[in-house]
Amino acid sequence: MKRVPLDAIDIRILSAIQQHGQLSKARLAELVNLSPTPCWLRLTKLKSAGLILGYRGDIRLDRLVDLTRVYMTVSLDSHKRADFERFEKRILTVDEIVECSSTGGGCDYVMKLVTPSLSYFQQLVEQLLDEEIGIDRYFIYVVTREIKSTSLSLSQLMELKRRDES
Repeated sequence: MKRVPLDAIDIRILSAIQQHGQLSKARLAELVNLSPTPCWLRLTKLKSAGLILGYRGDIRLDRLVDLTRVYMTVSLDSHKRADFERFEKRILTVDEIVECSSTGGGCDYVMKLVTPSLSYFQQLVEQLLDEEIGIDRYFIYVVTREIKSTSLSLSQLMELKRRDES
């Protein structure tokens, strides 16, 4: 994947968007200490480069409803390209699977699921098993308490990268 070169102002703009979400032109310019028009032009460039995936609010769902959060590792029974494609195509359609990553090592995928209850989760897993999408084995890890959930600090990440390259 082609890397997009960023300067300090670009990083401040992306950090402000990451922390505050969608902002007015004036507020963003104020946060990054740049006049509005150049700030907006840079933001447009960053959007065009595909660096901003979208804007969203983090909502405390657990204050609205009871939830069951489960991490699940999955190993497929066969490892042909078509098997991975079939599994991934189906996973993309399941709203309760909020994260899914292909992994190397002891399993093929790690997923995060959010469901209204443990019994609902179990029904969902049974449905996926019945569909024969290639699941050989799976392990689940029920979240009992969330300790930390944050976004990575972009400015800190870029500083660590710079130091590592030195």
